[in-house]
Amino acid sequence: MKNSRSLRLMLVLLAGLVLSIPAAAQETTKSTTQTSKQSNTSRVTAGQKQKLSGVIVQREGENLVVRDFKGTEYNVAVSNSTKIKERKSNPFRGAKKYDTAALTRGLTVEVEGRGNDAGALVADEIKFSETEYRVATSLESRVNPVEGRVTETETRVTNTETRVTQAEQNAQRLSGQIEELAAVANTASGGAKAAQETADKALNAANNANDRINTMNDRITSLDDYEARQTIAINFKSGSAVLSKEAKAALDEIANQAKSEKGHVIQVAGFASADGSESLNRRLSQRRAEAVMSYLIENHDIPQHRVVTPLGYGEARPAAENNTREGRQQNRRVEVAILVNKGLTASSGGSSTDGQGASIPRQ
Repeated sequence: MKNSRSLRLMLVLLAGLVLSIPAAAQETTKSTTQTSKQSNTSRVTAGQKQKLSGVIVQREGENLVVRDFKGTEYNVAVSNSTKIKERKSNPFRGAKKYDTAALTRGLTVEVEGRGNDAGALVADEIKFSETEYRVATSLESRVNPVEGRVTETETRVTNTETRVTQAEQNAQRLSGQIEELAAVANTASGGAKAAQETADKALNAANNANDRINTMNDRITSLDDYEARQTIAINFKSGSAVLSKEAKAALDEIANQAKSEKGHVIQVAGFASADGSESLNRRLSQRRAEAVMSYLIENHDIPQHRVVTPLGYGEARPAAENNTREGRQQNRRVEVAILVNKGLTASSGGSSTDGQGASIPRQ
């Protein structure tokens, strides 16, 4: 009888130890893995005059990193003598001038200057359009809060990982205590079954905590991934950037679909056939992309921060051969895609539905 009471007392203590596992161990996440893509940084020969077009991808003080449309990055130095002004399309008015504060990430620029001894391009003149400036400013205001939230999330993940480690240590100590108690319980009548049931409960609790950790980690990893839900091509007449009736109808349809998506952005890329010069086709493709963006914003109240910087690729990435009339007609186009953030739209199980549309070139 005395041994039986001792056994019941030890079982009660074991149950208390099982329940003492911190609840936080079931809601923790592993630290996210950040991958970085190595870029091809090009040096400019000292004293060599050079002109390049691209997007500002990084800024530190008066030093910029500009990535051209082939993916090559250049270090660009801005000095007090650098002229920063508007690349205007209206010849009957003067170009606006800007200060260095206007050079934000995501801004598409044209840079002219000479190389220095460090291999950087010292800018004599930097140009960009008013539309490009407005879009870059909108993106900057959108990106900064997101970066702040990511930093905050990383801090929470680090703290959570510490709690997970403590929970694992508690679980290890509990495992040792369970084994000792099981040995004692096996010496008493009926004790083995009770000890086994308690051990099973502890194992199930540990498995549930691990499943929740994996689920949360998958969602955090998907925060920087996008999938294309739908992609359409808007075609134009030769030399024109005017939207046809059919083009507007197609944009109306994709705009309505975008409004029903959560965590989405709209990516716009313009293209041209091989008719005309390369510089003319690049400007024409840019005008086509801007015409599509303006129609979506003005006619469907699409917020500017939902539209990725529209970019004209000119003759690059043709959809068909340019040596036939039909091929050139297909190449005179703007591709519009609805991109949905996988991390924001993922279900509680940590998975998201694959989109049906194909992604267009990333800017």
